[in-house]
Amino acid sequence: MMKALLPYLFTIPSVAYSLLTLFCANRFFRRPAAGGEFLPPVTIIKPVKGCDAEAYENFASFCRQDYPAFQIVFALASGDDPAVPVIRRLQREFPGVPVELVIDGTTHGANGKVGNLINAWPSVRHDLVIIADSDVRVGEGYLRATVAPFADPRVGLVTNLYRSAGVDGVPAALEALGFTTEMIPNVLAAVQLEGLSFALGASMACRREALLAIGGFPALADLLADDYQLGNRIALAGWRLELSAEFVECFSRGESLSQILSRQLRWCRTMRVSRPGGYLASGITQPFWGVVAVLLAAPEWGATLGAVALICLVRSLTALSFSRVHVRDNLLPRYLWLLPVRDALSSVAWALSFLGRRVRWRGTLYELQRGGRITRLE
Repeated sequence: MMKALLPYLFTIPSVAYSLLTLFCANRFFRRPAAGGEFLPPVTIIKPVKGCDAEAYENFASFCRQDYPAFQIVFALASGDDPAVPVIRRLQREFPGVPVELVIDGTTHGANGKVGNLINAWPSVRHDLVIIADSDVRVGEGYLRATVAPFADPRVGLVTNLYRSAGVDGVPAALEALGFTTEMIPNVLAAVQLEGLSFALGASMACRREALLAIGGFPALADLLADDYQLGNRIALAGWRLELSAEFVECFSRGESLSQILSRQLRWCRTMRVSRPGGYLASGITQPFWGVVAVLLAAPEWGATLGAVALICLVRSLTALSFSRVHVRDNLLPRYLWLLPVRDALSSVAWALSFLGRRVRWRGTLYELQRGGRITRLE
């Protein structure tokens, strides 16, 4: 009996964690939506480098907000950036929206994104500030939903979940599956178990007062995980953080598998330096390692195959639930066959993250230092 039960013991971390994430997701998405007419003016800062896929529509979605007063500041380091004509077009086509373009190549540290934010800061007019990545698209109710939690004066930062807005091939599907079946479940589990103590870089809204309390953007200028650090430092300063159920959508088109795997490794190394204890423990719950452990134990093939089937069944049903019910990205069941590949790649990237300190970000090579700081290598 012990030989028959042994493989199933190795399924416990993966299966239990999958069920936990489903519980956390159901609890989170059943919360009543924040409402009311709290509609203070907002500044949106968009740091930009290069043109992402469908850049005009991504940018324009921020101009089409159902919101009474907001300003958009685009921050770029070079006047030759291919995004400049796109932003000029926005200024022509949305004359009723204050769209400002800041072109300033002044460097303030190793993190170029934060450098753009620092250069944009003098143009910020309002006390609620949103930092939104250049490759995201939002619905017309995005500002209302994101700003609503600030009606509570204890809230210092609100961040948004993000999902893929569609895929155009296997590499993009592999990345999108990571959002749906790893990132979102992990974030929701963290929120329910320990409370939100970090931010997600796709969309982060904060009070001017909370931002200045941690030293403003200059305090993040040499850090790789500026999003995590922004949220964590605001939380440590005594403010409450909120996770919005309003999704933002990420667009990636025509990228190669090597580009996506490089970004995956950068994310893994970012999380390793940001949350070392939690990141190390996360490997235990990954389905791939559960399957490997079951196969290595292998006292008898009947029990081994049963345990592997249990992991795969629970993993597939959990992924389907997140994709169809909670995230609503329609990735599954179409790409269900890619889920084992995604799990294997994620586990390999998790392991590789401990074997080096270099990351490539927007074409530039960096080396991670103690405390999550980075130095530019090229």
